[in-house]
Amino acid sequence: MTSFLRSDRSRPVAIWLFAVALLVLAMVVVGGATRLTDSGLSITQWKPVSGALPPMSAGDWNEEFARYREIPQYIQLNKGMSLGAFKAIYWWEWGHRLLGRLVGAAFAVPFAYFLIRRQIPKRLIWRCAVLFGLGGLQGLVGWWMVASGLSDRVSVAPERLTMHLGLAFALLAGLVWTGLDAWTGAPRQTVPSAWNWRALGLAALIYVQILLGALVAGNDAGLVYNDWPLMNGALFPADYAGASLWATLAHSQAAVQFHHRIMAYLLLILTLIVAVGAQRSRYLPAGAKVLALVLGGTVLVQAGLGIATLMAGVPLWLGLLHQITAALLLAFATAFAWRVRRP
Repeated sequence: MTSFLRSDRSRPVAIWLFAVALLVLAMVVVGGATRLTDSGLSITQWKPVSGALPPMSAGDWNEEFARYREIPQYIQLNKGMSLGAFKAIYWWEWGHRLLGRLVGAAFAVPFAYFLIRRQIPKRLIWRCAVLFGLGGLQGLVGWWMVASGLSDRVSVAPERLTMHLGLAFALLAGLVWTGLDAWTGAPRQTVPSAWNWRALGLAALIYVQILLGALVAGNDAGLVYNDWPLMNGALFPADYAGASLWATLAHSQAAVQFHHRIMAYLLLILTLIVAVGAQRSRYLPAGAKVLALVLGGTVLVQAGLGIATLMAGVPLWLGLLHQITAALLLAFATAFAWRVRRP
């Protein structure tokens, strides 16, 4: 049996972590489709085990539909919906939850296997355990989010959606970083550099922008102010302020879209500055310079997608493409921040 101390790296462990990261990316995509199709409240119960099976008979479908007809979303928005239309939204939410279960299994089973075989580098065991905990927490937060839309609202609370999406992206970044560590082993030398902080700061700002985008999604704020670069012909939206500071920051459609726009401009400028500066740096290795170029190109694509998505009124395919690119941007920023620490 291989000792923990035999090697500080494991390519099989790295491949496993990267595979789980791809599953998390798929989860983000399906979750985005679930949100954009207003399907998230179609399943009104949380059954972590038995819920893995969909309705198996006409009677089961009628019971699920009856429960949905009791919540405000049906009463206020979808009254008169047919069973066929209900099934269409049900399958999105069921698929999202099933994928969540698959992600959990894809992490837990190999994690136990690699632990028993002592193939996980000792320095990474605690990190993998934290990632496993984040995955479990994601499931709990997902239900907490859904529960917010079952009694007094016709959709989930935007702040809970933001936390749910934020955990998914944090898990994605953690998997990428840990996978890279497992692939290459511990660094022989880590030289403190201003680039460490620049790269980490840029990744943090991208993450904040993703959270701001989640607030836009949670408030359906992409469906208003669909002109660009102005907002209904003005630089600053007229109905920016809400009834309170929290209502403005988390629930004002105008405010959350304005904040998302401003951060997008800031990120675009800073990322391009980093990309250009990296090419001129004598300190950075070639791999980091390539990643910086990829980051610069991705942020340009993402900016264009954001504008197109807004002006088109958030069609499903553009909304999903915008979300996928956000995930790739964070993954590339994470890889860049990891790479600059290794001279």
